[in-house]
Amino acid sequence: MSTVDRDDPILKITKLTKSFGPIKALRGVDFELRRGEIHALAGENGAGKSTLMNIVDGILKPDSGEIRLDGVPINITSPAMAQKLGIGFVHQEIALCPDITVAENIFMGVTNTSRSPLMDYRALERRAGEILHRLGDINPAALVGTLPISQQQLVEIAKALTLDCRVLILDEPTAALTERESRVLFDIMRKLAAQGISIIYISHRMVEIFENCHRVTVLRDGQYITTMNVAETTPGDVVRAMVGRVIDSLYPPKLTAEEQSDEIILDVRGLTERSRFSDVSFSLRRGEILGLAGLIGAGRSEIVKGLCRLEGEVSGEVTLHGRRLRLRHYADSIAAGIVYLSEDRKGDGLFLDMSIASNVSALKLEQVARGGGIIDERAEADQAETLGARLNLKYGHVGQQVSSLSGGNQQKVAIAKMLSVNPKVIFLDEPTRGVDVGAKAEIHRILRDLARTGVGIVVISSELPELIGVCDRVLVVREGRLAGEVTGEAMTEDRIMYLASVGNERRLAS
Repeated sequence: MSTVDRDDPILKITKLTKSFGPIKALRGVDFELRRGEIHALAGENGAGKSTLMNIVDGILKPDSGEIRLDGVPINITSPAMAQKLGIGFVHQEIALCPDITVAENIFMGVTNTSRSPLMDYRALERRAGEILHRLGDINPAALVGTLPISQQQLVEIAKALTLDCRVLILDEPTAALTERESRVLFDIMRKLAAQGISIIYISHRMVEIFENCHRVTVLRDGQYITTMNVAETTPGDVVRAMVGRVIDSLYPPKLTAEEQSDEIILDVRGLTERSRFSDVSFSLRRGEILGLAGLIGAGRSEIVKGLCRLEGEVSGEVTLHGRRLRLRHYADSIAAGIVYLSEDRKGDGLFLDMSIASNVSALKLEQVARGGGIIDERAEADQAETLGARLNLKYGHVGQQVSSLSGGNQQKVAIAKMLSVNPKVIFLDEPTRGVDVGAKAEIHRILRDLARTGVGIVVISSELPELIGVCDRVLVVREGRLAGEVTGEAMTEDRIMYLASVGNERRLAS
C-alpha cells in the first residue's frame, strides 16, 4: 500500500472513560493511530465507537484519560478546534443544508469566515467541481436537497477533503454508496494514506476492512478488546472479538426444493411511471424472499414506491392473492396489506423523538384507539411489547425514545411498525444499512421467519453478498426496467453486476 513509516503514531489515546449518567459508554479505552495507515474501528452498535470518535472530534468531553497528537497531550474542546488541529470527521448521519447548493455546503466554513460582502458563486462552484470530479458526477450548483442519499454522502466526503487533514475519520462512509462510488472512495483513501494522512475507518463490512485497512481495533461494551494486523487475521476472528460469541451464520437456510411453492402471493404486470421505470412485471411466491438488485439510480426504490403509491403517477396491474387491487394512495396499499420500509429509517421510517410504542402503532392508530379517537396507552404498549418480543427487541421500556436505541434495534422498531398492520407483503429497502453484524444476522433470521409464515418479503439492497445470502431469487433492475433474474448457482456477484451494468436482451417473462 503506502511507503510511509506506519510505526510512527500520530494519535494515541490512553485509558479514556466517558459516562452518561449511570451508563458507562467508555471504560478505559486505548487506541493508537499510526501515520499514513488506514485503521479500522470495529464493534457492534453500542460498543463505544461513536462516543470515542466524538471525543476525538471535540463534540464530547471525556471524564478521564489522555489524548496525544504527535506526542503532545491535547484537550479538544470543539469540532472547530479539531479541524484546526488537522482532524476531519465525516459522520454517518448526513448533516448538510438541503436548501443551498452543493458548492455552498462544501465551502460553508470558508463562506462563514469571508469578510467580502459579495460571494463569487462561479468561483465557488468551479473549486467544488474540481474536488467533486474525483468522487463522481455531481453538479456543484445543484441544491443538496434534490440529490439522492448516495450523492449527499459524497458531498460530505468532499467537504472533508477540502480540510488540511492529518487525521480523517470516516464513519460508515459507504453505507449509502454504490459499489462503483465505494471503489472510487477506496482509491482516494489509499492515495491519502500514501501521502501520510492517517485514516480511521468505521465499518461493519468485513470485506471493506480486509480489502483496505492495515489494522483493526475492536471495541465491545465500551471496552478495548484487541488490535490486529489485518494481514494476519480473518473476518471470523474480528466478528468473534466484536460480539464475544460465535455467530453460526449471517444468513439463515434458504428454501429447499421441497419447500418451494408455486403459489403466487403478489403479481405485478406492466408497472410504468413516465420516465422513471417502464413495463415492470414480476411475481412473488409464497415462502420465498425476493431480491431487487441494481445500481443506485436504476429505479429499484422508485418501482417499489410507485407500486405502493408513495410517489408518482403509476399505471399497471397489481394482484394480491388473486385479487386485483385498485391503489391510489399509500393508505390504500396499507389497507390491502402491502407496506414499505424506507432505506432512510431516520428520515422516513421512524419518529426518533417519540417512544417505541408510538412508533409501532403509527401506521394504523385506530388499532390502539378507544371511542373518540383517543389512544389507549395500555393497548399501544401491549402491541409494542408483543411485537418487540417477536423480534427480540432490546429496550428498557416501550415508553423510551427510539433515538436511545442502537441502529439494529431502531430497525427492529421500524419492522415492528410494519408488522403492526398484519401485512401480506413487506418491501424492505436496505434493511440492514448501518447495523452491526450481530443485528444483521438477527434481521436476516426475522425476514426468513416472516417468509415462512406466509408474509411476502421483497428486499432491496446495494450489498450483493446480502442479496445472494438471504434471497431465493434476485431480479436485476437497469435503467428502470428488469434486466434479468438470477437463481441458484447463477446467483453470483459477477452475474448480478453484469445484468445491472450491461443488461440482457432477454426480457423477464414471469
